[in-house]
Amino acid sequence: MKPRTKRALAIVVGLAVLGTAIALVMNAFQSNLVFFFSPSQVAANEAPRERNFRIGGLVKEGSIQRDTKSLTINFVVTDLAQTIPVTYTGLLPDLFKEGKGVVAQGKLGADGVFRADQVLAKHDENYMAPEAAAALEQARHGKMPKGETTYGAKP
Repeated sequence: MKPRTKRALAIVVGLAVLGTAIALVMNAFQSNLVFFFSPSQVAANEAPRERNFRIGGLVKEGSIQRDTKSLTINFVVTDLAQTIPVTYTGLLPDLFKEGKGVVAQGKLGADGVFRADQVLAKHDENYMAPEAAAALEQARHGKMPKGETTYGAKP
């Protein structure tokens, strides 16, 4: 084989390996990407049904129901315009309370119940995740940007 052919073959193999590595990294990044949605966006069917996503808002007053025989808890997340029922099995953060901010990660079931596998509560009275604060503000004013799946990012 001529040196020129060997060099061309090495370049082609190198580009193929590089392309495969980039494809694997992009696939891993895409599968771990989790978007945030408000209850209004979920109610408008803007949230994916087949993938995990985060829903955030306030825990509706009087909505917490605990199963006495297990760690399952049912509650409702609201953005003051729409509500979404959530079920979660596991230990909750100490700051989880009615009327307080919450972000839950999981999937939306065919029955419209969000099945969370992780629940996060805000850490004090003054802080709220920027996405959750924006969603609550948008819901209060009855405005939802068309075509947005997260605040500040187009699908």
